[in-house]
Amino acid sequence: QVQLVESGGGVVQAGGSLRLSCTTSGRLSISSFNVMGWYRQAPGKQREFVAGIISGGTTNYADSVKGRFTISRDNAKNTVYLQMNSLKPEDTARYYCNPYSTRTLRPTLDYWGQGTQVTVSS
Repeated sequence: QVQLVESGGGVVQAGGSLRLSCTTSGRLSISSFNVMGWYRQAPGKQREFVAGIISGGTTNYADSVKGRFTISRDNAKNTVYLQMNSLKPEDTARYYCNPYSTRTLRPTLDYWGQGTQVTVSS
């Protein structure tokens, strides 16, 4: 079984930046996943798709983060990144990574990592 490990969260002021990292451990590496996405969940809200990347470089973003967030991958480092710029208080959430279906934008694994908390102060 592959483990999903998110890191890089923290507390920043509005307008600041953070870079999140998603790595794997276990039998599968990041490169084993053709598609990898980031999700987030704030208290009292549904988990939502944030951004995704396909091995060929195609990306997909939620409208709420377009122009501010950039997803990328570095297979040599076994990592998928989410660069978050111009952060807003509404970006406050716990962020998770998971491979996803390009058809539905739903996660394809039935489990999650611990996530990493992002808190943006006004």
